[in-house]
Amino acid sequence: MNPRVKSVQATDDYALVLQFTDGSQGVYDCKSLLDFGVFKELRDKSYFKRASVNSGTVVWPNQQDICPDTLYLDAVKLENAS
Repeated sequence: MNPRVKSVQATDDYALVLQFTDGSQGVYDCKSLLDFGVFKELRDKSYFKRASVNSGTVVWPNQQDICPDTLYLDAVKLENAS
């Protein structure tokens, strides 16, 4: 099983800055989702920024979510600042 999301910060350019339970960090670009079904609501930047973590993945108030494995595998990993 891949690590799960520990924290999320939504950016103004429809990206999610993620911290995972294994200590790694990454950025997941959501722009490709914005034209599909329930994700169209995320075009509203103020709504997009309401992203939060629930049960190890990213969710929004109207029940949109992204598979935690997708977030981990597709996020561009960031170097840990040490």
